[in-house]
Amino acid sequence: MGESTQLSEALRRDDPPGQSQYQRISQKMLDISGDRGVLKDVIREGAGDLVTPDASVLVKYSAYLEHMDKPFDSNCFRKTPRLMKLGEDITLWGMELGLLSMRKGELARFLFKPPYAYGALGCPPLIPPNATVLFEIELLDFLNSAESDEFCALSAEQQDQSPLQKVLKVATTEKELGNYLFRQNRFYDAKVRYKRALLLLRRRLAPPEEQHLVEATKLLILLNLSLAYLKLHQPTTALRYGQQALIIDQKNAKALFRCGQARDFLVRAQKEQPFNHDINNELKKLASYYRDYMDREKEMCHRMFASHENGSTVG
Repeated sequence: MGESTQLSEALRRDDPPGQSQYQRISQKMLDISGDRGVLKDVIREGAGDLVTPDASVLVKYSAYLEHMDKPFDSNCFRKTPRLMKLGEDITLWGMELGLLSMRKGELARFLFKPPYAYGALGCPPLIPPNATVLFEIELLDFLNSAESDEFCALSAEQQDQSPLQKVLKVATTEKELGNYLFRQNRFYDAKVRYKRALLLLRRRLAPPEEQHLVEATKLLILLNLSLAYLKLHQPTTALRYGQQALIIDQKNAKALFRCGQARDFLVRAQKEQPFNHDINNELKKLASYYRDYMDREKEMCHRMFASHENGSTVG
């Protein structure tokens, strides 16, 4: 939020007689509530669609009281801001209205009058009564999770009647939510989202000409699940999902790498518990799969060279 330095510079200027700092800057701000209760000034334009109601938003913000150089509230010090859902996690009406007017990447400054902020009572001892507050908000990203939540609440029969594109969209949204949770090191929660997406795809019977769309989405989710289980120190499950990814794409480098990582975990576990039946069985399965994979590779290479030699003879 480098542009936010403009705030302190703007507020340091001498106020005209009879005008406060906020009164002065409000004159050039856009009224987005219809009663001048929420005013907006765009510092940096965003792109794409507006935030949708019930979306989950990823924002950086700083909140100021008038005549204060330092914010009374900010999440800018966090390495990864928390994903917040409109209507649930955001309690200020003004902030919710402001976010609904924003696009991804946008940085804006807002003034919230008391009815849209902390009300007539304020929030003692930090927020005085009837306080107008200034928020600087940067919208990093948002996900429309409402559609996904509504779809997952449907019965299995209702889901089966939905168009394939709808199912793919919901599965992708769940995957993206899982990715965000993963980046926050919330691996268990991420795994739950990935499995939710995978279940939707596994239940879906697509026509042959569209099955490749389902498989492509499923592949990405299986790779993410494998990594999530590695982070949860469950190499056996990680290996299983990695192998399922290889069934879809035998040469997928990430899937091979995930299986290799899982094998390393299992080898280390075997050293600690050399007679553990489950660990030894999984290592045997991995060795068998690797042999099958190498046999297929050899057969493919043999066919390629045979075809080349036949072509050269004819030429």
